[in-house]
Amino acid sequence: MSNLLTVSPSPHVHSSDSTQKIMYRVVYAMIPAMAWGIFMFGFDAIRVGLIAIISCLAFEYLIQKYLMKVKPTVTDGSALITGILLAFNVPSNIPWWIIVIGAMAAMGIGKLSFGGLGANIFNPALVGRVFLLISFPVQMTSWPVNRLAEVDTVTSATPLGLIKEGISNGIPVSQIQGLPQISDMFLGIGGGSLGEISALLLILGGLYMIWKKVITWQIPVSILLTVLVVSGAFWMVNPEIYVNPVIHLFTGGLMLGAIFMATDMVTSPMSPKGQIIYGIGIGLITISIRMFGAYPEGISFAILIMNAATPLLNMYIKPKRFGGK
Repeated sequence: MSNLLTVSPSPHVHSSDSTQKIMYRVVYAMIPAMAWGIFMFGFDAIRVGLIAIISCLAFEYLIQKYLMKVKPTVTDGSALITGILLAFNVPSNIPWWIIVIGAMAAMGIGKLSFGGLGANIFNPALVGRVFLLISFPVQMTSWPVNRLAEVDTVTSATPLGLIKEGISNGIPVSQIQGLPQISDMFLGIGGGSLGEISALLLILGGLYMIWKKVITWQIPVSILLTVLVVSGAFWMVNPEIYVNPVIHLFTGGLMLGAIFMATDMVTSPMSPKGQIIYGIGIGLITISIRMFGAYPEGISFAILIMNAATPLLNMYIKPKRFGGK
């Protein structure tokens, strides 16, 4: 009787992966874009990153220990990712206290108010970003000029901002001044937040995560294809009021959102079909806001809206059960 068997429900699949390992693979995937942001914006990029990371770790520890009365989970890597993504989503010249407020909103409202990792409905970093965008719109849209820019100003508009302002003023796309070359947008020689300036390095990070099976291809590919197809259709109808679809792909936070935030395992659908529908929804909302909304960028709002639809997609779009009809 000393060799009793323990019977537990399925599944009985064992893996060497853990939450911590998965989280740190995401961190590794962000290192190239992080390094490029530091190169382009110097000490300010380091300052923003450190403040965001330390604030997110501190708020998670303090809230869990003293308010929730549970064992802090700061070592699992999720708060570290939220801090990096929050730093990726703000200008490098933003005041330190605004970053702290964003971290508090991300951890306190976006994550821990729902119970913590695995229970949050919305991506915490995006909750922090949108909270700051609504609360501090001037500071969140004053973009510093990077060290490779050939201008004498301190701040500049992003390509999406230039496009939105030019079209609103009736200026044809071909006559809008200040737009960088598509190759510069792809390589990361342009304005914007720390994590959205180099599409190439973000794509490399995404390929690494797909290789390590941290994410699947369905979400990022469906988002990018939807934006490409919809914006391309409008561009072919009238290229003077709608920009080249490749510009939409390589500028703004589209790559960052599609690869690193929309793919969050907690807030995205589980089934491949659900992920494709989820990605198409994000792409449609993003391009609608960019072309017809008040904001030049829409990826953050699009992901949060589709985060809210994830439980429904998980409920109604399920793989066929083994042996089911």
